[in-house]
Amino acid sequence: MTDRRVIIAGGHGKVARHLIKLLTASGDRAVALIRNPDHEGPVRALGAFPVIVDLEHATVDEVADTLRGADAVVFAAGAGPGSGAARKDTVDRGAAVLLADAAERAGVRRFVQVSSFGAGESVPAGTDEVFAAYLIAKSAAEEDLRRRDGLDWTILRPGGLTDDEPTGEVTLTEPPLERGTVPRADVAAVIAALLGSREGDRAPRAVGRTLMLTEGSIPVQDAVAAIP
Repeated sequence: MTDRRVIIAGGHGKVARHLIKLLTASGDRAVALIRNPDHEGPVRALGAFPVIVDLEHATVDEVADTLRGADAVVFAAGAGPGSGAARKDTVDRGAAVLLADAAERAGVRRFVQVSSFGAGESVPAGTDEVFAAYLIAKSAAEEDLRRRDGLDWTILRPGGLTDDEPTGEVTLTEPPLERGTVPRADVAAVIAALLGSREGDRAPRAVGRTLMLTEGSIPVQDAVAAIP
């Protein structure tokens, strides 16, 4: 039992819901940042404490007040399907930057940011306008995080997300990595492993690293332990 407090932005998202279950099963206290009050009940049922906050409109101080006393922060939010280019910027970039600002202000050093394959690369010619905006936003959020000395950050770039059953086995490496898919449940398992499984175990080799993730053949804990 670790009794750590882990804040998850995008707390009702599919990856977050898997992560909440893993964290609470390990004795961690998950706090789900959500925008929609209708999601309070579902995240409570998973074992998380819901906090309603709109990261597109909240101030740094408001978010920092929620983060104070936490042991780690996970950015797993996204504008989601059906959103336009403007919201890709305000959520996938703006909300990530706001959360990192708030974590620094609150003194919470450990920060895991869920990004995407394609971030940090040139957007291919002919890419759909909205998807291009998404990749640009993710790249900008990564660049912002890399400049921060006040956070022990890890950037995780999963491949195409699926709702398949978890395999517990992945490919996890620094760029580059051949494109592939990965179950959302395995993404959550990697995040949990990056946060560590015991008090004081924070996978220090992952700090300051950008990691690519797809399905693979290496058990999650071994894949995280093998990060050079």
